[in-house]
Amino acid sequence: MDTLVPRFRWGNILPAHQAVRLGPGYQFYRLVPLDIIEVEAVLGIPDYTVDGVEVAMANFWPCVDLLARERVNRIVFAGAPISAQLGRPRVRELLAAVEQKTGVPADAPLEAVIAAMNHLGLRRIAVASRWADELNRALAGYLEDGGLEVMGITSRGQWARTAHAMALEEAMQMNLEVGREAARLAPPAEAILVPGGVGMTLSTIVPLEEEFGQPVLTNTNAEIWNGLVRTGVIPPLQGWGRLLARP
Repeated sequence: MDTLVPRFRWGNILPAHQAVRLGPGYQFYRLVPLDIIEVEAVLGIPDYTVDGVEVAMANFWPCVDLLARERVNRIVFAGAPISAQLGRPRVRELLAAVEQKTGVPADAPLEAVIAAMNHLGLRRIAVASRWADELNRALAGYLEDGGLEVMGITSRGQWARTAHAMALEEAMQMNLEVGREAARLAPPAEAILVPGGVGMTLSTIVPLEEEFGQPVLTNTNAEIWNGLVRTGVIPPLQGWGRLLARP
């Protein structure tokens, strides 16, 4: 039995409103060893609108309690659109309250992106977004509150239901397209952010870095760097872009 007991428990509060979820943990386990277990709780968000986020936040503390009972070592409040709509001050207050209540370090994807940019010594970022303009404005505001300069941001007008209605291959192709568009839209940018969990954004890192010579950040690589590589739980990872390769 000892061979199956995980050495680290990664708690994730997921938006997870869609009926079908493709490969939960698939991107996570492309990067981390199998003795780290991902433990998920579901927020149950109806959409990424301000009202939709507020409805789902009624489930936030029950999710925290569920993960704490599973003795997780870290809690990630996943969903970049959720953080964007809540705003940075409120997200940081929630993360601090989680740690105070449970004793477990807490993180969120946009906080991890800001930490990663600071680690890389970069400030100017281009955002490869599929989302609606309203959500993009909230996302840009969050990053700017964190000291970053958003040089440009793409849009495909999507809310959650539209995004999750795409086939996997369609979503992956769109992520690559908006990544290239963002890089060309804002050449003064020092990094490219491809936010969101739809369409395996991890697949954009290597091709975009090779094509444009800039580090590429996603929810997944930023969270894993901030929570596992930076803290020494796992060593730096080669072959998955500039951020994860750095100690």
